[in-house]
Amino acid sequence: MQAQLENKSVLTIGDIMQGEGFIGNLPHSIQWMPNNNVLFKQDKDNNRVDEYYLLNIATNEVSLVLAKDLALLPEYGVEKHSNSNRSFYINNSSLRAWKDEEGASELLMYELGKMSNVNSVSDPNVIYLQKGNNIYKFHLEKPMMQQITNFKRGSKEIEKQLLQSEKYLQNQQLELFDVLVAAKQRKKARDTFNDAKEINSPMEIYIGDAYLNSITVSPDEKYISFILSDYPDTEPTHVEKHVTKSGWTKPISARSKIGRKDATHKMGVFNIETNEVVYCAIDNLEGVLVKPEYLQLYDKEDVKYELPKNVVFHGPYFSENGEAIIEVKSYDNKDRWIALLDMKTGALTQIEYQHDEAWIGGPGISSWKGVPGNIGWLKDNKTVFFQSEETGYSHLYLYDTEKNKKKQLTDGEFEIHSAQLSNDGTKFFITANKKHAGNREFYHLDIKSKKWTSILTEDGNYEVEVSPDEKHLAYRYSYKNKPWEIYITENKEGNFPNQATHSLNPNFEDYSWKAPEVITFKAEDGANVPARVYKPTAEKNNHAAVIFVHGAGYLQNAHNWWSGYYREYMFHNVLVDNGYTVLDIDYRASKGYGRDWRTGIYRYMGGKDLSDQVDGRKYLVEQCGVDSNRVGMYGGSYGGFISIMAMLTTDKFPCAAAIRSVTDWAHYNHEYTSNILNTPVLDSIAYRRSSPIYLAENLHGKLLMLHGMVDDNVQYQDVVRLSQRFIELGKEDWDLVGYPVEPHGFKESTSWTDEYKRIFKLFQETLR
Repeated sequence: MQAQLENKSVLTIGDIMQGEGFIGNLPHSIQWMPNNNVLFKQDKDNNRVDEYYLLNIATNEVSLVLAKDLALLPEYGVEKHSNSNRSFYINNSSLRAWKDEEGASELLMYELGKMSNVNSVSDPNVIYLQKGNNIYKFHLEKPMMQQITNFKRGSKEIEKQLLQSEKYLQNQQLELFDVLVAAKQRKKARDTFNDAKEINSPMEIYIGDAYLNSITVSPDEKYISFILSDYPDTEPTHVEKHVTKSGWTKPISARSKIGRKDATHKMGVFNIETNEVVYCAIDNLEGVLVKPEYLQLYDKEDVKYELPKNVVFHGPYFSENGEAIIEVKSYDNKDRWIALLDMKTGALTQIEYQHDEAWIGGPGISSWKGVPGNIGWLKDNKTVFFQSEETGYSHLYLYDTEKNKKKQLTDGEFEIHSAQLSNDGTKFFITANKKHAGNREFYHLDIKSKKWTSILTEDGNYEVEVSPDEKHLAYRYSYKNKPWEIYITENKEGNFPNQATHSLNPNFEDYSWKAPEVITFKAEDGANVPARVYKPTAEKNNHAAVIFVHGAGYLQNAHNWWSGYYREYMFHNVLVDNGYTVLDIDYRASKGYGRDWRTGIYRYMGGKDLSDQVDGRKYLVEQCGVDSNRVGMYGGSYGGFISIMAMLTTDKFPCAAAIRSVTDWAHYNHEYTSNILNTPVLDSIAYRRSSPIYLAENLHGKLLMLHGMVDDNVQYQDVVRLSQRFIELGKEDWDLVGYPVEPHGFKESTSWTDEYKRIFKLFQETLR
C-alpha cells in the first residue's frame, strides 16, 4: 500500500509548497519615475518583506533603493502637470516636485499634518492639495498656501426660535435696563468688525456626520466637487486566533455578512466665486426608478420604486477646457450611467445608460461599485470615451457631446482589458486578448483610422507600463511555464525587448516544466468551454484524472501565462509525473470571455459552473482515455465551493478536496455575493439552491475539507456549520482539517505542505 502512495516525481511536495522560495521571488509593481527610470518591488530574501529596486534603462543596471532614498521617490504615483514640465507628489509628510528628465526631486513643503490628493489645474503656477478635509491652493512661484474650502462637521447653529412669552421678557429687559442695550450694541459692533475681517475666509460648508471624499478642483479653479457619504453601522464578524503570544485566544474583527444596509452618497459642487453649494439630482436618469426583474418572482404588482435607487458616484472627469462628466452606479449593480455635469447648477445630462439584469461588470467597467470604470475625454474637448459590454464583450466607445452621437471604436469577440490615451491624444495604448482569449497582448490603436499596430503580441501576458515620454515600455511578461520577469523595450512595432531581471532559482530551472495545452470542449448546452489540460506520457498514464477548479469565480486560469495558482501549477506537474491527467477549466463566470460567460451563474451558483466540470469529466473520458470512475476534483475558495457541490449534487466524482470553501452564501460578504445572488431577504430562492449546507443529505464519495482557522474572508464557521449538518445527518465519509495559524491565503510553507500531502494521498488512495 505504501508503494502505491509513493510520489514518483522528482519534485517533492515539500519543495514546491515553498512557493516563490522554491521558484525565485518575482518582481512586481512596476512604476516609471519622472526621469524615465523604473521603480519596482521584489522580495529577494523571501522574508515576506518587499524591497524597492531602481532600474536604469540606459545601462540596464538594477540597484537597491535604501529607505532614506525611498523617501525622496514618488512611491505612490505622481500628478503630471498638463501645462508645465513638472510632476508633483506626496511622500509621507513631504510635498515634492520633479522636473521632467531630471534625476532628483525638489522639496516644496514639509508638513506633519497628513497631505493627499494633489490636483493640477490649467494655471502652471498653481497646484491644489488636500489637508484633512479641506483643499489648499499652493502657489509655486511665491511660495504660499491658501485655504480654499472650509468643510466642517456638524450643522450650522440656527438662532433659537423664541416663544412669545420669551420675546416679551427679552424686550422688557431692554426697555428697562440701559446696560443691556449698550451690551447688545457692543456685540453688534464686534460681530460687524469680525465679519469684515473674515471677508476673504472660505465659506463654511457643514457636512453633518457624513464622510467627505473625492474632493476635486476644476481646471479653471472656479469649482470644487465633493462627495458626502453616510455609512450605516454594520455588525462585524469575528474570527478567533488560537495560537497567540499570550496563550489566550484572541478575537479578530472581520467583515460583515451579506445583506448589510447600503451607504448613501451625495455629490456636491462648491462655487468658489459665489460661495454657493449645489447637489446633483439623479431623478432624471433613465431606469433609476425601475425594480430588477427578479423581484417580480416575489411581487408581480409593483415594478417601480417611489424614490430613485441608491447610487454611488465616480468623478468628475474634466476635459482640458473644464467640461465635466461623472459615472453613476446603482447599489444593486444593475445600472450604470455616464452623465455630463453642469458645475454651476449640479444638473446631470445623461449620455450613456447601461443596464444588466444580472450585474454590470467587465474590464474597464468594473463589477465593484467602489471601483470606477475607464472613462475620460479626447483632446478635442467634446468627445468622451468609455467602455461597454453592449455587444457582449467590453469594447471602447466614443460619444460626441456636441452632436449627441455614440460610435463604437473597437469590435470583435475579444475584450479591451485596458486603454490609455496617448499624450498627443491620437491613439490608445491597449491591452486586449485579440489574438487568443488566453493572452494579454499590447497594441496601439489609431483613433481616426481605427488601425491596430501590434507591439507585444506573442502568446502570454504583458503587464505594460508606458514611460512618461511614451518612448519606452516597462513590462512584466510570463508564459505558461515561464514565470514573470521585467523587460524594457521601445514603444514601437518591431521592438527588441531587453530582459532586466533574472529571478529564478537554479533548482526551479533544473526541472522541465510542462506547458499545458489550452483547449476547448463542448458543454451540455453547446458552449465551448476553455480549459488547460496536462497529459502524462503513454508510459506513465494511469488513466485517472484530477479536475482543478480555480477560485474567485470571475478569474481566468486557462490561459497562456504564468498562473497566479503557481503552487497548484507545480502540483499538477507532480500529478502528471505520477500518471494523472489534469484538467483546469475556465467554467461559466470566469474572466476573459465576455458578458454572457461572466454572468452565467446569475442567481444559481453551482449551476452551469458545476455542469461545466461534469462536461469536463466527459471530455477526459472520451478524448483522453480516462476511466470514468477515476476522476477526482479539488479547488480553493470558489473552487472549494464547487468541489463540495460536486459531491452533493452529482455522482460523477468518487472524491474531492475542498479548500477554504464557502458552504452557505448567506454568510459570505456583501460586495461579491449581492452582485450574483442579490440578497437573502430579497431572493431566498437563489441562496437556497446555491448553498451546499441545504444539500448536505446528498453527500456521496469521499470529501476532504481543509480550512484556515483564522480565515477572515471565507470564515472557518462555514465548514464548522456544514460539519454539524453532516454529523446530524449521520454522514461518515468526510474529513475536516483545520489550520490554526492560517488566513484565507496560507502563509506558512508547512501548512501548504501538510494540505497538499493530504490531497495527494486522497487521490492516490481513491483514484489509482
